[in-house]
This record gives sequence, structure tokens and C-alpha cells, in this order.
Amino acid sequence: MEQEKKKKLIGYTVNFVIASVITLTVFAIKGFFTDSLAVNLQILSDGFVVSGLMLLAFAGMLFISGEGGLIGIGFVLRNVLLDFLPMGRMKQEVYAKYRERKMKELKEHRDICTPVVGLIFFSIGVLFTVIWYFNFYC
Repeated sequence: MEQEKKKKLIGYTVNFVIASVITLTVFAIKGFFTDSLAVNLQILSDGFVVSGLMLLAFAGMLFISGEGGLIGIGFVLRNVLLDFLPMGRMKQEVYAKYRERKMKELKEHRDICTPVVGLIFFSIGVLFTVIWYFNFYC
């Protein structure tokens, strides 16, 4: 049980650091602290929304891949590569057998850390947008 908690803590920490680096990169690109408060709120919103959406998109891709949604793409790419290799056509297999083999190899990966951190960062970005809207737009 202690090992499982440690693993989750490491997962949350890694995702938080990645999201923070993305957010700080957006701050640096947009020029944070160089303009007025209104512009800085927009930059804060942009940074948190971008990092949140990137983590949520990555979590979505992990989910789709974990469910076997990308097996067909792997099959096509493998067969295209085998077409160009000498004697590659001898190694080609039927899609049904390929899918069955790949579904057995899939790991049970239910990591909730990435979407949770993504939602937190996205929510912070939306909060900054709402603050900007009511203080400077209306």
C-alpha cells in the first residue's frame, strides 16, 4: 500500500512539473510582467489553459492507445515498412491475428494523475479568464 501511494505521488509530481514548465514557457514567450495588469491576467490565463489542454490531450491519447484504438495504424505502418524490406512480405500477418496479439500485449494502465493535473491547470486558466473578464472587459 505504501509503495502504491509513493508511485501516485511521483506521478502527480512529474505531471505537475511538466505542466509548470509548459506554463512558464508560455509566460516567457508572451512576456509576462512587461505590460499592464489586464495583459498579465491574459498571459496567466493563456499559460494555464495551454498546459492544461496539453495534459488533457495527452491523457486522451493514452486512453485511446490503452483501449487499442491505435492498433490499426500500427498494423498499416508495419506492413508498409515490411513492403520495403527484402523478404518482408513473408512476415506479414492478417489484421485479425495482429490485433489479437497486440490486445494481449496491452498493459492495464489506469493512471488518473495526468487528467487530474490537466483539469486543475485548465480550471486555474479559466478562473483567470473570468477574473479578467469581470474586471477589465465589462
